[in-house]
Amino acid sequence: MADIVNLRQHRKQKARAEKERTAEQNRALHGRSKAEKERDRLATEQAVRFIDGHRRERAKDETPPGDGNR
Repeated sequence: MADIVNLRQHRKQKARAEKERTAEQNRALHGRSKAEKERDRLATEQAVRFIDGHRRERAKDETPPGDGNR
């Protein structure tokens, strides 16, 4: 024989599971502390400064070698 299922309880259980999935996604997206956000922001800024500091820049009137302008 088939199991008897209370539809009201089944519907509520399904709604709870859906809320838990939504909460899990929100924790993953927005669940970082202020200190973690600040640490990541500082690391990003430091990396940008490092790259900018080591960038080679040419003067506007200088042409790259092998360009054919003689």
